[in-house]
Amino acid sequence: MSTNTLSKEAEIRLLNFFTDRIDPLSMAKAIRLVNFNLALNVMNDQHLSSEKALRDSFTWLNELAETLNPYLDLE
Repeated sequence: MSTNTLSKEAEIRLLNFFTDRIDPLSMAKAIRLVNFNLALNVMNDQHLSSEKALRDSFTWLNELAETLNPYLDLE
């Protein structure tokens, strides 16, 4: 896990993004949809040159979606 913190400028840009463009719940839904399609395409294509990068991307997108809208971690 990264211990880097966001710059104040990045925090402001993210807040503006989620205020002006899309709400966090809708963004989480969009990320899950893209991740689902990515996973299906990866399973259908056995000759991927960047398989590790795709796995890492899938993981990070999932974690971002869970951060925006905890769905899988509900008790």
